Amino acid sequence: MAKNQENNHQEIGGLDLQGQFGKTEMFVTENKKSLLIILGAIVIMGGLFIGWNLYHKNQDKEAQDQMFKAEQYFEADSLDKALNGDGNFPGFVKIIDEYSGTKAANLAYYYSGIIYLKKGEFQKAIDNLESYSSKDEVTSATALGAIGDAYSELKNYDKAADYYKKAADKKLQSFSPIYLMKLGMIYEELKKNDKAVEAYKTIKTEYAESQQARSIDEYIARAEAKL
Repeated sequence: MAKNQENNHQEIGGLDLQGQFGKTEMFVTENKKSLLIILGAIVIMGGLFIGWNLYHKNQDKEAQDQMFKAEQYFEADSLDKALNGDGNFPGFVKIIDEYSGTKAANLAYYYSGIIYLKKGEFQKAIDNLESYSSKDEVTSATALGAIGDAYSELKNYDKAADYYKKAADKKLQSFSPIYLMKLGMIYEELKKNDKAVEAYKTIKTEYAESQQARSIDEYIARAEAKL
């Protein structure tokens, strides 16, 4: 009976638990130094991650505090001061340079791209706007549309069409008909009149209440006449 109890103590379901625990203890003992190094590395990495997050949040807040004046200049159409600062507050260029990776720097790319577009510096507009990313549908659409405008000004109509289509595909009532109109006109320039008709008809069917829809029949007729 005692022997059975001993066997029961050592084995459950055919598993030699004492043997397994013994092997585990032996492994820990033999690899104690390596395990401590691994554990230490995990602790250090965790600390670095927390520290980086705190630093990044502080950087973003500081950048936002610094950028408010540039945003005011942007709203007032003081483009050079918005872009390069006024001597007391930094402009968007400096925010991008000094606070790279923050939300503020990301937004500064958007503002800078729009400014460069207005100033006629089209490649700089493209470079900055392509560096901007956001889940906000409105600014995402307007950024894509602005890139389309810049490519159009550079007479790179294929690229312009690509970006106008991406902007229109956001399906925003206030913006998509604008980009569809521009898309149709670019397609006409590219002699892709069937696609121009398609873009114009999308305005008529999906955005019938838009300003662009009021005169869209003329554009459809013009494009169809070229088929």
